[in-house]
Amino acid sequence: MTTSTRAHSFNAAAAQYAENRPSYPPALLDAVEELAGRPLSGARVVDVGAGTGIATALLHARGADVLAVEPGAGMTAEFRRRHPGIPVVRGNGNALPVADARADFLTYAQAWHWTDPARSVPEALRVLRPGGALALWWNTEALDVEWIAEAAGRTGRFLGIDLVAEKQKAARHTDLADPSGRLRFTRREVRWSRRVPIDTHLANIGSHSAFLVLPEHRRTAFLDEERAHLLNVFPDGIVEETYDVLLLVAVTLTP
Repeated sequence: MTTSTRAHSFNAAAAQYAENRPSYPPALLDAVEELAGRPLSGARVVDVGAGTGIATALLHARGADVLAVEPGAGMTAEFRRRHPGIPVVRGNGNALPVADARADFLTYAQAWHWTDPARSVPEALRVLRPGGALALWWNTEALDVEWIAEAAGRTGRFLGIDLVAEKQKAARHTDLADPSGRLRFTRREVRWSRRVPIDTHLANIGSHSAFLVLPEHRRTAFLDEERAHLLNVFPDGIVEETYDVLLLVAVTLTP
């Protein structure tokens, strides 16, 4: 299964993605501002890989002047439906459709790993103003929570993925984000949680690319089994998901 196939899988599930994916806590944007050394309010922000606009809407609500960049037709259409007042253009981080030195912030929520750093790092440096900040973040599962670790084990066995190893790999994103070393990232983790119905939790799982590319009958069978496991832990049908948001921020040099 190619990376491109997985990346494009979101377009057919854009509404499911928008309805069920977790957002991000206010403390995350507080940390972005702290590490960047400037507020988002009034800043020019380019949000790349914007998807359906989950992070873009939060940046806009902070008072930022946001331009969203999204490669997928389906995701862009869902973005426009949900956020008609925020501009969005088609494009990706490897070749940004943005003028030189336009942005105070360049943000990637759950999206930097879809880029090629050999191309996306120079593009970030081109688009950011001197002293501008590149901010990358990912919601990651809090595997120290017992039920989450057990669920991750089941999911990993089903997909043939060692999710604990993947979490450990994510911990090295500081190096992997820019193998060339041109950017110096500061790392922060922000823990938060949300309480959602089991149906929302399962739809969130099903909206990930590793599931979207599977035959529907296999995906459905796994999620039905997972529902039974979760009802043993959450008999009231409300799941408390706990996340550690991994945040990396690099500030470009001023002349």
